[in-house]
Amino acid sequence: METKRFKMIDEEFMCVVCGKKVEPLKYSARDHCPYCLCSIHVDINPGDRQNECKGILRPIEIDKFKDTYKIVYRCEKCNQTHRNVMANDDDFDKIIEVMKNVR
Repeated sequence: METKRFKMIDEEFMCVVCGKKVEPLKYSARDHCPYCLCSIHVDINPGDRQNECKGILRPIEIDKFKDTYKIVYRCEKCNQTHRNVMANDDDFDKIIEVMKNVR
């Protein structure tokens, strides 16, 4: 389901941080690397690819969200924070590492 503010883009990409090939998520839009959890600051609204920043979004903490968790990011270029829902295939050791770094 797409809304005016959400454009479904689920495509493979090469992570610019860890260099690994990232496959489509297949149940929602892939918005970060499942290996290093990083993303690129490309969207203003999910999937629009309209943000000119293009900075690296690095995970800084994990927030509880309903029955799952959200990864909180800070952009290295513009310092804006951003949240993405954790994907089923995210590296859980990386999630724990981010959680430990917050405390």
